[in-house]
Amino acid sequence: MEIQAILPSKGRDLRLDLFRGVANWAIYLDHIPNNVVNWITTRNWGFSDAADLFVFISGYTASFVYAKMMLERGFIVGGTRLTKRVWQLYVAHIVLFVIYIVAIGYVAQRFSDPEIINEFNVAGLVANPIETLRQGLLLKFKPVNLDVLPLYIVLMGLFPPVLWLMLRRPDAVMIGSFVLYFAARYFEWNLQAFPEGTWYFNPFCWQLLFVFGAWCALGGTVRSRSIIASRGMLWFCLAYLVFALVMTMAGRFQDFGDLFPRWLYDAFNPNDKTNLAPYRFLHFAVIVVLVIRFVPKDWKGLEWRGFDPLIKCGQQSLAVFCVGVFLSFVAHFELTMSSGSLMAQILVSVIGIALMTLVAYYISWSKQQDKPARPAAKPATQAAPAAPVAASGLEAQPARSQLQDSGVPAVSPAMIAAAQSSPE
Repeated sequence: MEIQAILPSKGRDLRLDLFRGVANWAIYLDHIPNNVVNWITTRNWGFSDAADLFVFISGYTASFVYAKMMLERGFIVGGTRLTKRVWQLYVAHIVLFVIYIVAIGYVAQRFSDPEIINEFNVAGLVANPIETLRQGLLLKFKPVNLDVLPLYIVLMGLFPPVLWLMLRRPDAVMIGSFVLYFAARYFEWNLQAFPEGTWYFNPFCWQLLFVFGAWCALGGTVRSRSIIASRGMLWFCLAYLVFALVMTMAGRFQDFGDLFPRWLYDAFNPNDKTNLAPYRFLHFAVIVVLVIRFVPKDWKGLEWRGFDPLIKCGQQSLAVFCVGVFLSFVAHFELTMSSGSLMAQILVSVIGIALMTLVAYYISWSKQQDKPARPAAKPATQAAPAAPVAASGLEAQPARSQLQDSGVPAVSPAMIAAAQSSPE
């Protein structure tokens, strides 16, 4: 089949790094209960939040990284490289999983606080540790706040054939993703969790954001440029953002929510995150449209020094995410054991983000040290008699070859010096 996708232009897109850094910081803050600082994150001002952004960018990044490889080197090579990335994600999840449950168990035992085991959904380790760990390796058992990486692993693991088809029929794949999304919502498809229930992030529904990211990366936004740039789309996006803000605030404050008809309030509250409610996906799509319209890839503002920490955290996203999940547990426990004052909330938020940023800078520096050092360039030496030739823009060696080819003997500087020094 003919390739119909439009590959992204060469060069790193700092917008992806910036917004992935924003997602990592926001996920850390949102995972800390009773923290006033997380009011700055997008979940309090609309239907979508950092998880939507994380999944979308994951699909976008996977596409433009592996699409060209798949085209140039074949499906097998591209697919195996994707599988290698899935393995890296799985190993990171298992390491985080072990550290996380050990930390929770240690805190519960050290401070005689058994409730924290139930709060973070690790009570099964006490009653049936072997089976619980086995289910954890199968991604079925997930402590609280460890739901995003398993979703990412599943979506990436199934992505090779999807990417192959999207390179050839991107719009058809996007339509198929919508069909699967609505079918999963209608028939209530989801994966089983352990010991009971289903996945918090339904992969049959959240695949829509992942595929949407891939579709945008492979030319979807280019083909839709006229719609994105239209005035009607701009007014629709702004109006929907205001509507989402009002409905979200209605869910946050009961007195304000009582001002609306019950049918309208119930349609958007509580926010259906597990199955990615249509109004939630639309809210995120509206944000994407506005970013594409007002923040181009070559926007000079991306070079502002103040964005450097966010961009660095986005570039080292996996490590920063894992560190952030662990630090969110530490911050939550610290607030629980302390007064939980406003100052304490601000302090744990700032310290956690600072540590995540420090990890990102260290990993970036460490990767630079692993690269072989470039050999120092040797200083160029040039003989004085050759200066006029060099100044004329011609190379000395080719000029000498032309003389030899014409039958004229080549004259070296040594011969000139010998002739000048010899008596007549």
